[in-house]
Amino acid sequence: FSLRAHLFCWVMNSSQPLQRPCLTQPRAFINLTESHIWEEISGVDEHYTPIRTFQVCNVMEYSQNNWLRTNWIPRNSAQKIYVELKFTLRDCNSIPMVLTCKETFNLHYLETDEDQGSKFREHQFSKIDTIAADESFTQMDLGDRILKLNTEVREVGPMTKKGFHLAFQDVGACVALVSVRVYFKKCPFTVRNLAMFPDTVPTDSQSLVEVRGSCVNNSREEDPPKMYCSTEGEWLVPIGKCLCNIGYEERGVACQACRPGFYKASSGNVECSKCPPHSYTHQEGAVHCDCEKNYFRAEEDPVSMACSRPPSAPRNVISAINETSVILDWSLPADSGGRKDVTFNVVCKRCWPGPRQCEPCLGAVRFLPRATGLTNTTVTVVDLLAHTNYTFEIEAQNRVSPQAPTIRQYAAVTITTNQAAPSAVTVIRKDRTSRNSISLSWMEPERPNGIILDYEVKYYEKEQETSYTILRSKGTNVTLNGLKPDTTYLLQIRARTAAGYGSSSRKFEFETTFSISSENSQVVLIAVSSAVAIILLTVLLYIVISRSVCQSKHSHTGLPGIKTYVDPHTYEDPSQAVHEFAKELEASCIAIDKVVGAGEFGEVCSGRLKLPSKKEICVAIKTLKAGYTEKQRRDFLSEASIMGQFDHPNIIRLEGVVTRSKPVMIVTEYMENGSLDGFLRKHDAQFTVIQLVGMLRGIASGMKYLSDMGYVHRDLAARNILVNSNLVCKVSDFGLSRVLEDDPEAAYTTRGGKIPIRWTAPEAIAYRKFTSASDVWSYGIVLWEVMSYGERPYWEMSNQDVIKAVDEGYRLPPPMECPATLYQLMLDCWQKDRNNRPKFEQSVSILDKLIRNPSSLKITASTASRPVNLLLDRTSTDITSFHTMGDWLESARTLPCKDAFSGVSYSSCDTLAKTSAE
Repeated sequence: FSLRAHLFCWVMNSSQPLQRPCLTQPRAFINLTESHIWEEISGVDEHYTPIRTFQVCNVMEYSQNNWLRTNWIPRNSAQKIYVELKFTLRDCNSIPMVLTCKETFNLHYLETDEDQGSKFREHQFSKIDTIAADESFTQMDLGDRILKLNTEVREVGPMTKKGFHLAFQDVGACVALVSVRVYFKKCPFTVRNLAMFPDTVPTDSQSLVEVRGSCVNNSREEDPPKMYCSTEGEWLVPIGKCLCNIGYEERGVACQACRPGFYKASSGNVECSKCPPHSYTHQEGAVHCDCEKNYFRAEEDPVSMACSRPPSAPRNVISAINETSVILDWSLPADSGGRKDVTFNVVCKRCWPGPRQCEPCLGAVRFLPRATGLTNTTVTVVDLLAHTNYTFEIEAQNRVSPQAPTIRQYAAVTITTNQAAPSAVTVIRKDRTSRNSISLSWMEPERPNGIILDYEVKYYEKEQETSYTILRSKGTNVTLNGLKPDTTYLLQIRARTAAGYGSSSRKFEFETTFSISSENSQVVLIAVSSAVAIILLTVLLYIVISRSVCQSKHSHTGLPGIKTYVDPHTYEDPSQAVHEFAKELEASCIAIDKVVGAGEFGEVCSGRLKLPSKKEICVAIKTLKAGYTEKQRRDFLSEASIMGQFDHPNIIRLEGVVTRSKPVMIVTEYMENGSLDGFLRKHDAQFTVIQLVGMLRGIASGMKYLSDMGYVHRDLAARNILVNSNLVCKVSDFGLSRVLEDDPEAAYTTRGGKIPIRWTAPEAIAYRKFTSASDVWSYGIVLWEVMSYGERPYWEMSNQDVIKAVDEGYRLPPPMECPATLYQLMLDCWQKDRNNRPKFEQSVSILDKLIRNPSSLKITASTASRPVNLLLDRTSTDITSFHTMGDWLESARTLPCKDAFSGVSYSSCDTLAKTSAE
């Protein structure tokens, strides 16, 4: 409503009033008192702008009850409405000779399904609030024309009927209504991740409303897009997204077709690509580009690859003839066609004198390594005929050559072979074998190609090919002497004629024999006996060392002076661990006062412990319910085995256990204020920031102690932190915990079971692997819980939505009035790469600095602008050590900002502490 220009205009959006009257009636208010005490009066505001106001000032009479009511206002979709009042009110002390005077007036409302017209029943209206002024004016203010305007906002709801009336009750004040604005909050239409989210009015029944988005034109869902609408009319936690279709790219908040000359072959939010070389497209929305004339693209080529053409012919062909073989060598083509997959084919032709007197070579010709698909520029051709003419055509090809069959690019070379060398020896016989020699014989090669001059015999021990011996024999037999007994040898033979050596035979394998004299037998027997004695001695020594290591392990001392955690599950008998780490108490020393809760294994009680010659203390007692199994008993006592190893002021202290009588009990120190989350919710906004930081420092200190002992908690959350009467926080609940391996980077893999999703690091959820770094992530959630006074992390979102949102980079926003430095520490703890998260030792150091410098906690974080990475800079800079702003700017390496800071009068460290995060 606006009292200006004779009308009151009600608006239904988040902030701005409509620019035109909303009501057709000439008057928006009805005066309900018979004497019309509320008067509509013209005046001017502080800027001398004419305004119309409703005023009442009947302070010279007793018992005032003057009502002013609005027209009927349709509710539409609003469930909770807000009323903003702007008014002035006179100080009663400045009015002489008053009979009755108040400095307040009352705001009421009435929900109805239809307009009440002039009907009025005072008892039907419900009071919203008594409105008082922050500043009242006096007669002197009127003379100086000083308008002391007050603004108050009240919320009403939830509403269920079709509309409502507002009413203002004067009970004897001197007040003027300057304007009234009625509005409700909504999450406005928006486009996020290419998904459209409609105007959404939050309901009052829950903190967040889940809204499903719809993809913009020419796009499709990758993950279902969702956002949450808060009661403040803010969109939170975008999840999922839409992807532009093929041929379309993201421009602003829409998917638009690729321009001519551009294409996009796959869906996704990437830009259209320019057509690769030697390709084009003339239409919009292309998914690929066509090749230019005489350019091609192979079937397996991606559309992003340039079009190419067949290569030119090979160059500089050289031939080297060796009797009936030839080595061909050539250079790469001058033009590869724009590709790197050039291969070569060699075609062999046998020729006679005269034109076109050639035919393909017969199958006896062999190519080494092969005739087609060559990637190197050399090939050896063997088994040619002697004194014969051959032509070799070397053709260059690439993957697009089949698409241009009329284009054949090759180079040719013609050669004439010489006399042929002999063929290979194929048959070798073993005639006689002894300990140190082998006698062999063989058949002459099938094709000697001349007179054989001699044979070359090459032999060597198996696996020792680089150390070989060569003998020459005029005949077809040889005896190899000087060999090692019981040894395997490999042997090859080749023949030599006037044309040279022929091919080597395949490798033949022979073994020498093994025999032992009586004297050698004794030596071997002595050697074997000695070996057996050494093995037995080694086994005995291993057993002695293993027992020593086991005793050392159970003494839980990893290094001199450093206490390390011992997993009770490593004991063959877990009850041994209980008796080693926990003190056995007599049940008669324990008095149970009352039951305070229920645990996994039984009831949790409070009581008293009175030990001989010691003062009685209050304790917490966990009991094991009747009818337990032996496994339940072991699991119940394993927590005591773990807790009993810890001694730190921020770790819950174990007083002892009762195992020799029933019920079985675990007795710990009593924490008067219970769990941290419930304690904070009970005392919402009642602590100073320094008190909260002190609690967080204690939790970090306890976790540093556990981390130093090589212990992973796995379930760090505010519900598992206990608070005593001195606000000291102590880590408790070690039911989910496991031990780290010796390697500090190693992670223990769980055997399954439930995981507290909202507090657990992404890698622990995905791979069920836990480290101290995953505890640091959980500590960041505890930070958020403490600063939000026990609010539930991620509110009412489902676990699956939490997992997806965190994986997509979403992080919890800063709680209300959270210092920027603490929120930055949260973000550091929530780094996706666990190696980038701070160690608990660093967190303790950071919190200590904040406690020593409370001014650093004055800058609050905002959801709109998150602070830069101030904390993990790892520097020890103390802002109070600088004398001038220039010193600090030099230290922070922000010289480009120096003029901006000095230009707005931030000239000292005190004024710097008062800046906003922006």
